[in-house]
Amino acid sequence: MQKTMKSVIVSSPHKFEVQEVLIPELANEDEVLIQMKSAGVCGSDHHIYHGLNPCSTYPRIPGHENAGIVVKVGKNVTNVEVGDHVIIDLISTCGECYQCKIGRKNVCAHVKVRGSGADGGWREYFTAPAKEVYKIDKSVDWKDAALVEPFAIGAHCTERGRVVSEDVVFILGAGTIGSIILQTCKAKGCKTIICCDIDDSSLERAKEYGADYTINSQKEDVVLKVQEITNGLGATVAFDSACFPGSLTLCMQPGILCNAGRMVPLGFSTASEGITQAMINQRELDIIGSRMSAFQFEPTIKRMENKEFNTEGIATTFIKFSEIEKVFHLMDNPDPSSKKMVILFED
Repeated sequence: MQKTMKSVIVSSPHKFEVQEVLIPELANEDEVLIQMKSAGVCGSDHHIYHGLNPCSTYPRIPGHENAGIVVKVGKNVTNVEVGDHVIIDLISTCGECYQCKIGRKNVCAHVKVRGSGADGGWREYFTAPAKEVYKIDKSVDWKDAALVEPFAIGAHCTERGRVVSEDVVFILGAGTIGSIILQTCKAKGCKTIICCDIDDSSLERAKEYGADYTINSQKEDVVLKVQEITNGLGATVAFDSACFPGSLTLCMQPGILCNAGRMVPLGFSTASEGITQAMINQRELDIIGSRMSAFQFEPTIKRMENKEFNTEGIATTFIKFSEIEKVFHLMDNPDPSSKKMVILFED
C-alpha cells in the first residue's frame, strides 16, 4: 500500500488546501484504517468553510458523512474485517457522563464531532475506533452509502419529535434534510405533510417524495395556507430544517402550530429571534432540540440495504476527490440545481 495520501484542510474561513501527508497508523489495537470511498457535503461543511459554524475549530479536515473500505484492523477488533464496506459514525463519546448514561450520547459532555471539532473524512485514509464503524452491505452503491448519516438525522429528529401516524407535519425547508424528514414521516404513516420553501424545484421534488401540500413562502402567506390546509387547526409538529435567522420564529407563529404542538429546530444559528414566553406558554408548546443522531446508524443502514429510502435526487452533484476544488467553488458560488454534493474517491 502507498505511504502517503491527499488530505483536504480548511486552514481558516474561506481558505483550503490539499496536502500530501503520511497515511496514519493505528493508534491502538481497537482501531481500524479506512480507505475513503464517498463523503457527503453537508450544510455544516459550508458553514465551516465560511466561518459560520460555532462548533468548529481550525485548521480542520471537513467531512462527517463518510463511507469506505476497511484496509487494516487492530488485533482486538471483532465487528469488522479487512474488505468490509463501512459507515463511520460522526461522533466520539466518553460513555461515562450523564448524557451518555441516559442514551443521549450525541450530546455527550465530551463529544467530539468528526469534520467539526475533530478531523473528518475529506482525505483518502483515516483511522477510527472500531466501535464507531458500522458494516454496510456491498450491494449499496457508494453514492447512497454517503447518505446514511443524513438519513440517520431524519430518524433521530422524528424520534425526538415523537412523530406518529396521526400527526399533521409542517416542514420548513425542502432541501436535503427536509426531504429526508418528509420521507421518514411518510414511513411512519403520517397522512398530512406540508413542506414550505422558497424554491419551486425543491417543492416539486418534495411532491415526488410524498408531500401532501407545498407552500412557497415568497409567493403565499404561510399562516393562511396552513390554516386552510388544516381547517384552522394548525400542525401538530413542525420541523425547522431551513435554519436561517428568523426561521424558528416563523415556524412558531400562531396558526402554524396548534395548541400542545411540538417544535423541532435543527439549526445552529446564533442570531437572536423574536421568541417570547407567551408564544410558548399560551399554546403550551414543546420546543425539542435535535442534534445529529444517537443509535440510528445501524437501523438506518438496514433500511438503506433494504432499499426503503428513495435516494434518487437527494444528492444531485457528484465530484471526484481529485477535483475537490469544485466543491469549494460551489460553496462560494451556489447553484440552485446543486442541492447536495457527494465526493467520490477514485481507486
